Amino acid sequence: MADSSPAADSSPIVSRLERSDNIQVHELANGMVVLAESMDWLESVSFCLLLPAGCVLDPGDRLGLSNFACEMVQRGCGSRDSRQFIEELDGLGVERSCGVSSSHTTYGAAMPFERLPAALAIYADLVRRPHLPADQFEDGRQVCLQELRALEDDLAQRVMLELRRCQYPSPWGRPSTGDLAGVMAAKLDDVQAFFAQHYQPRGAVLAVAGKFSWPDLRSLTERLFGDWTPRDSPPLVSGARGETHVHLPHDSAQTQIAVSYDSVPYSHPDYYEARGAVGVLSDGMSSRLFTEVRENRGLAYSVFASCHSLRDRGAVMCYAGTSTELAQQTLDVLLYELRRLREGIQPEELRRLKARIKSNLIMQQESSSSRAGSIAGDWFHLQSVRTLQEIGRKVDALSCDSINAYLAGNAPQGFTVVTLGAQPLEIPNGVS
Repeated sequence: MADSSPAADSSPIVSRLERSDNIQVHELANGMVVLAESMDWLESVSFCLLLPAGCVLDPGDRLGLSNFACEMVQRGCGSRDSRQFIEELDGLGVERSCGVSSSHTTYGAAMPFERLPAALAIYADLVRRPHLPADQFEDGRQVCLQELRALEDDLAQRVMLELRRCQYPSPWGRPSTGDLAGVMAAKLDDVQAFFAQHYQPRGAVLAVAGKFSWPDLRSLTERLFGDWTPRDSPPLVSGARGETHVHLPHDSAQTQIAVSYDSVPYSHPDYYEARGAVGVLSDGMSSRLFTEVRENRGLAYSVFASCHSLRDRGAVMCYAGTSTELAQQTLDVLLYELRRLREGIQPEELRRLKARIKSNLIMQQESSSSRAGSIAGDWFHLQSVRTLQEIGRKVDALSCDSINAYLAGNAPQGFTVVTLGAQPLEIPNGVS
């Protein structure tokens, strides 16, 4: 919990991370990178497989194609039809996930440690030898359309997706679900072509965390992926950023508010100072936004801010959900709290923040899935992996002076504002 005792809060975070990290790195000849971190106190193992097949690669008239391909490759692979694929994974006790981001299509799985070879063999077939069955193509399209329809009902997600479109230059602000026109226009040939071009080893990362034998895992990945042929990736051309202020009309008694501003990416030396400042804003029920916007003034039913990072740029993205009658005041107070950050943070705020981060790091030691995702993300952003001890030392090194010095040179400004509701809101002068 955030409000632990002062003695516990003041102890160095690294002293609480008692188990040493053991991170292995192996690069296959085709460019695929295998990362592994032993957590041998667990009886489980997880992997996260990143493929360089993100939605930034969708053709302009086929937005959502990467998501469509992600759906279709799971409809049978290798010697298994669609039902056999599901039944084999269920029989192995595999908990699985998948998704598409700007840069990657990701497949994740967690299982008892002895089931790793069998599960990884299935996923090797999935990313290399999917059936992409023509007789299930329209079923796959319906799944993608259902995801788009679900977004229409999720107003908070709609406003945040529009904020991202405005914050980043095209194609980096695209939603992975694409749009109705793109999904309806997609043909089986398009999915096959996307798979053939972008499901490849160059730029792929397999991250494993939990209980395993590293020599066995290295041999297994060479056998399953070593003869996978790499391909050249097409260059990406960045377009313009979206509008600074956008209102999405929607007949509702609620108003959704989203605000962003430029920040540093995860790879930047000052990232942890930036993260610390945002943590004071939004980490926990003692944070400034929760206290000032929700608790003291009763303006919003939900409010938060978080750091978001692409490989070469970052942003802070904020959200508040409120009623129509309180929307203008909510936006004004939210912007005031963001601008007030330039005045600096206080020791007590930093103490609470470190306590929360300490708790999160310790709990990450008990989750192989969380750690596999973290080390895969580290490699993408840093081309290296930070151990939990290294992260702990960076957090321990944070001080009011270091965060306040960062804020003095990087005060929140240049805000992008997106609102969704019955009425547009007034944007104060000097915000953009």
